Amino acid sequence: MIPADGLKLIFCFGLNIFCWSGACVSFFFFFFCTAKMNTLGLVTLRVCAGLMGRRTLHVLPRLQRSSSGMTIPQIDEEVARLLQLKAQLDGDDGKQTFVLKTPKGTRDYNPKQMAIREKVFNTIFNCFKRHGAETIDTPVFELKETLTGKYGEDSKLIYDLKDQGGELLSLRYDLTVPFARYLAMNKITNIKRYHIAKVYRRDNPAMTRGRYREFYQCDFDIAGQYDPMIPDAECLKIVHEILSELELGDFRIKVNDRRILDGMFAVCGVPDEKFRTVCSTVDKLDKLPWEEVKNEMVKEKGLPEEVADQIGGYVSLQGGMDLVERLLEDPKLSKSSDAVAGLKDIKQLFVYLQLFRITDKVAFDLSLARGLDYYTGVIYEAILTQAGVPQTQDPQNGPGVEEASVSVGSIAGGGRYDGLVGMFDPKGRKVPCVGVSIGIERIFSIMEQKAETSAEKVRTTETQVMVASAQKNLLEERLKLTAELWDAGVKAEVMYKKNPKLLSQLQHCEDTGIPLVAILGEQELKDGVVKLRNVTTREELNIPRDSLIEEIKKRTADC
Repeated sequence: MIPADGLKLIFCFGLNIFCWSGACVSFFFFFFCTAKMNTLGLVTLRVCAGLMGRRTLHVLPRLQRSSSGMTIPQIDEEVARLLQLKAQLDGDDGKQTFVLKTPKGTRDYNPKQMAIREKVFNTIFNCFKRHGAETIDTPVFELKETLTGKYGEDSKLIYDLKDQGGELLSLRYDLTVPFARYLAMNKITNIKRYHIAKVYRRDNPAMTRGRYREFYQCDFDIAGQYDPMIPDAECLKIVHEILSELELGDFRIKVNDRRILDGMFAVCGVPDEKFRTVCSTVDKLDKLPWEEVKNEMVKEKGLPEEVADQIGGYVSLQGGMDLVERLLEDPKLSKSSDAVAGLKDIKQLFVYLQLFRITDKVAFDLSLARGLDYYTGVIYEAILTQAGVPQTQDPQNGPGVEEASVSVGSIAGGGRYDGLVGMFDPKGRKVPCVGVSIGIERIFSIMEQKAETSAEKVRTTETQVMVASAQKNLLEERLKLTAELWDAGVKAEVMYKKNPKLLSQLQHCEDTGIPLVAILGEQELKDGVVKLRNVTTREELNIPRDSLIEEIKKRTADC
């Protein structure tokens, strides 16, 4: 037998000689095998054979006969084990490779994309503030029990955090439940608030459609006891203002009431305990055709086919004030007190929407369900349409429905949730609430697509002026002028070189969209002026140094 140290030498040497010729390797191993090389020697040859290819395989039959009786499959198994061990040892030196990527359902944003997002955020911020809202913030994770039981079938999408020996926590699913917890914990009964922050859902992402696992929500909510439908109408007005200002394309705001849905289910014969689960199925009508929704009701939810057919007759209806009037006289629906109460509120809502002059974009749609369990009254959802909102409209009753429009995605939604705060209050005290959430990621996706197809350059900075020099040895003067501009609130840049070429400085302005260049030269310094250049028109004017700040602000007021 060969000593252990000798065997190690054979193995290490064998692993490194695969770069030699096949003849040399064959000779090397033939020599050792004729000297009664043990099993490890044969294993080593098998490793080398695998690394080198067929050139060494011709010696294996002879080696097999002179070995300790191991078969080729057994040798292969040992080789695989040894190679796996080698890979583990190699991994310990910090040289292991891994794929650089963001987690599934998340993404990075480059400066151009962030510039687009900031523009959208500013539009939404300004609208919320215009309506008198104040802002709050809540933790990104909540106690698991705070979130449990609030989202119906969507509760399975909540991210639970690993227990670290303390409280059981989950990442927030939305901003509404944390808001209700905040109201109950701080005993607040009246507030108009907005909240823009990230939420997390363990959903199947569709990145091109703006569906992520980590994404922003922009919420506006009104809490307090007020006369019916006035706060609700303001929430719809906010949606209309934001979507109109962003110029995303044609859109429609669908409205309904959970009480109307509950009344409809009751008169159609749906058992009380199945209201919420059937409501979640109806909520899929914006993604699935009626036949698939009906099939789920019958085969998965256990409804009789005739009950599903009755529901189908109602959820196909949409219109305006005229439809509300018609349903109030419906012989079946009028027997439900919940449905009648909901219809009366929808009727009052349309009165206020007419005063806000937005009924041309709002439709009463009985297929709208919104599957979250906490909604108690009016619900609404805004969608973009490829074909646009139908033109057959009654200015008093809202849009007609003779002409179909194709949905390309929900971009806002909300409703009334009068009982949610009471679920957290120790005494069960309710605080009526209504709110809306803007689907910001979907809007970002659309804005990015528009930017890609547009010839307009997206600026990633807000720099108003570049401080440049036409000659060498003027770094100190450039820095001095830049400091003056910064102190006066002017957004200015300077190149980080002692003697940059003027052409390079002008090219930087062209590339980044900086509108003005303040050029310093020896003559300008003697005369006490600065040469102000318009990058687009290339017009140049000498401006007195003490008037430069005022001139820059005047020229960039609209930038």
